[in-house]
Amino acid sequence: MSLTGEDGVPVTVLSGALGAGKTTTLNHLLTNADGRRLAVLVNDMGAVNVDAELVEARGDGITELSNGCICCDLRDDLEVEVSRLARRGGFDHLVVESSGISEPAPVARLFTTGPASAPYRLDTLATVVDAAGFRSTLADDEVVTTEDIRRTRPGQAEREGEVRPLSDLLVAQVECADVLLVNKCDLAEAATIAGTERLLEALNPEARRYRTTRGQVDLDAVLDTGLFDHDTVSETESWKRALEHAEAHEHDGDHGHAEGDGHADHAHDPQSTYGVTSFPFRADRPLHPERFASFLADLPESVIRSKGIVWVAGRDDLALRYSGVGPSYRTVTVRGNWVAALPEERRETQRRMRPDLPWDEEHGDRRTELVFIGRGMDETALRERLVDCVLTDAEMGADPSTFENPFPETEGEELAFE
Repeated sequence: MSLTGEDGVPVTVLSGALGAGKTTTLNHLLTNADGRRLAVLVNDMGAVNVDAELVEARGDGITELSNGCICCDLRDDLEVEVSRLARRGGFDHLVVESSGISEPAPVARLFTTGPASAPYRLDTLATVVDAAGFRSTLADDEVVTTEDIRRTRPGQAEREGEVRPLSDLLVAQVECADVLLVNKCDLAEAATIAGTERLLEALNPEARRYRTTRGQVDLDAVLDTGLFDHDTVSETESWKRALEHAEAHEHDGDHGHAEGDGHADHAHDPQSTYGVTSFPFRADRPLHPERFASFLADLPESVIRSKGIVWVAGRDDLALRYSGVGPSYRTVTVRGNWVAALPEERRETQRRMRPDLPWDEEHGDRRTELVFIGRGMDETALRERLVDCVLTDAEMGADPSTFENPFPETEGEELAFE
């Protein structure tokens, strides 16, 4: 089955942080199915699947996956269960409620390229967001460590020493979403809700947003929407969307939306109203490794999300991927080779396949493109520091091996800043 085909049972993946209201939303969907036959897969982190108990009286199409996370150690179980449900049949739509520490992207791939793709069609990635708690969670430095995982999933820990900030996971759930449900609106002030929505828009400008109370949402907003696009689970695509969104704000005089983009009701200045802004940074020269590392190590807490591709002096063949969430999670990894660094035949083939690839006659596609999203950011000061990271004329002629360079050199290597 093709990734965009219309065959198969439609699937909605329901994600969100612990306590955001996923199970309440699921209960609402089941209670108000209005003739739709829904099958449900519920994943919880405990040895006893409490979420499954909460939806116990809703029919026999409910399967629980306990004591694990369906995006990693329970992936095989998920494949078995969705296959079993497909063989049994008798339902119109499958809803997968993932645990609060699951990423949507790996689950989505099971329904697009994995064994679970044949009888199903991934339809919607929906993420439930706590209207009042979202921004404070992003500012939190709480992490999930290997020992935390071992306590909740005995014998199923990830690689030794793994540390996963919850803020990073929360952003991943938002950036992958086709639909964002801003829940618990009855417990938040109007200004808080609006500020959360502005931040969600900056993180994922393409997602549809709905305000909900106690998970009450129109079923058509999350079922059979046809919104899923394979690019929504691509980190590259989510970065591009954020970059384009930041550029649109930069080009608009009041940092609001450009006229005619369908968001006329948000034409006010978000900085003065909610303090949420975004801006892009580009450079067509390499960055000095020491100065850029110092910049990343000292990012202010006002920067909530930052990401992009980086050209660092001394790593001239490698496109580096940078990702940062909140004050406690900033990493640089190797994305791959720049097209300009490939052998001539492969380079020309890649250029023909990617006609929109930015290209400079001297440097090829080597460049730095970053986007910063935050609340109350001092954009001028950040830009000045970034400009200072770019090599000077004198440094362009220097031997890059003379620079102290902490950045990774091979696939799988990661440079983390705390």
